Amino acid sequence: MPEALYLIAAALLSLVGMAWLALSMDVHWAQLKQIPLVDSQPPKAILKALGYSALLVSLVVCLVADRPSIAALVWIMLMVGSAVAVAFALANRPGLLKVIWPIEFKA
Repeated sequence: MPEALYLIAAALLSLVGMAWLALSMDVHWAQLKQIPLVDSQPPKAILKALGYSALLVSLVVCLVADRPSIAALVWIMLMVGSAVAVAFALANRPGLLKVIWPIEFKA
């Protein structure tokens, strides 16, 4: 049973990490904040650091849950699935990502 909990945690970390990496781009930040692209400046360094850290922790959690050969495969599949989920969220309902970054940031 703990393996399932580890994999759920890894999936959530992967999803959040991919969302943070996507929000570090000007276009996606403007979509989230619903402001013109010229007026948007995301906190790029913070979002990239958080995104890469979440993906790294997701890998560690996968390694704790399974053998390294399977964990690497699961981690790659989680990253692909998370990237697709974030892409669909940005295309259809970018406001959903406000849950992942609810902080108002003023540049």
